[in-house]
Amino acid sequence: MYKEKLSKTWSVICLTVYVVGVAWMGIDAGSEDLGAWLAVSALFLLLLVAFMGVPISKFIYNRVEIDQHTLRVGRERIPLAELDPASVAASLQAATSSRGQRFVTSAAAVDAPVPGLRAADRGEPRIVGGGWGVPLGMDSVVIRTRSGEGLRIATRDPQSFLGALALATGARH
Repeated sequence: MYKEKLSKTWSVICLTVYVVGVAWMGIDAGSEDLGAWLAVSALFLLLLVAFMGVPISKFIYNRVEIDQHTLRVGRERIPLAELDPASVAASLQAATSSRGQRFVTSAAAVDAPVPGLRAADRGEPRIVGGGWGVPLGMDSVVIRTRSGEGLRIATRDPQSFLGALALATGARH
């Protein structure tokens, strides 16, 4: 029904720079320095993995999908029947945030398994998906379950996500 696409721009840039750099070093090194070329390529591969950490983390913890019966965010699956349609409609009606507001909100949204940094300890909605925070600059929406638990969901396109969720839960907006 709804599947949020994650941006691949950063991944493509990083992979392109790595491949071009390794190819250039391979051409420059020639066949006599094959061992050194492989060693340097492996070291740069470690650097590539470090730069790819955020996109990989977003794929694992912030992937959003909605089907007929389930909302899937990262590693969690939430039955749509457990979500409060009124909170979905209220979130859909809320004003969109500016880029600066998104940075402030995402920087403050932390739910780490450390005393004092748990969202529940501060009375904040818990972050859904398995991550410890909302990626910096990414938007998030807060909805509630029928039992009243607050859920913060990181999303790239809050209006599209909430529109699809409202349609799936039967929320009136």
